[in-house]
Amino acid sequence: MKIFAQRLRELRQEKNLSMKQLAKELNITDAAISNWENEINEPKISYLFAIAKFFNVSTDYLLGLED
Repeated sequence: MKIFAQRLRELRQEKNLSMKQLAKELNITDAAISNWENEINEPKISYLFAIAKFFNVSTDYLLGLED
């Protein structure tokens, strides 16, 4: 899921959000965001949809299936 980690970090930074700010928006911990961005683990599908909706991108984009 390297592409997911990279795209999540890029999207977060484009909006000038800290991990803590994004975590608050998604109602999760900043540790979860850190773990995703550092490829320690992957989000549950429900969070994947929430991330896509928040950043107004497709889940396919987040997963690297489309540009």
